Amino acid sequence: MRKRFIWNLYHLAAALLLFAGLATGQQSQANPSKTIKHTQMKATSPASGHDMFVNYCAPCHGLDGKGDGPAADALKTLPADLTYLTKMNHGVFPDAHASSVIRGQAGKFSAHGSKEMPVWGTLFFQASGGQAAEVQQRVANLVEYLKTIQAK
Repeated sequence: MRKRFIWNLYHLAAALLLFAGLATGQQSQANPSKTIKHTQMKATSPASGHDMFVNYCAPCHGLDGKGDGPAADALKTLPADLTYLTKMNHGVFPDAHASSVIRGQAGKFSAHGSKEMPVWGTLFFQASGGQAAEVQQRVANLVEYLKTIQAK
């Protein structure tokens, strides 16, 4: 069960990378000399959007959210620059859309959940032992953190 959870978390991180590329429309040629190392995900507090971002999103999106994480150049599609979500939405942060993408419910990004980007909602559900309130807290706090890294 633990190995399956870790494997699913990896897929979630990879899916986030795909979303980033789809959001920016950027395409990359995967660097064949680079590979993504599968590692165990660190447990984080559902109360800390920052800690979740660092552990789950930064490997692909980078610590600053600009899409330049250490795994980015090993992907076929470049991760999105998450600092421009507000600018791309006419000055308003797209709370509902960001939440939907994180949960894997955004129909526009049908590739979300592929081996490129995992579906965090499903993985958060598994990590919480099926506690829907904790999943909601994780997603909401991650969305709130994304608001803090928006370009001015």
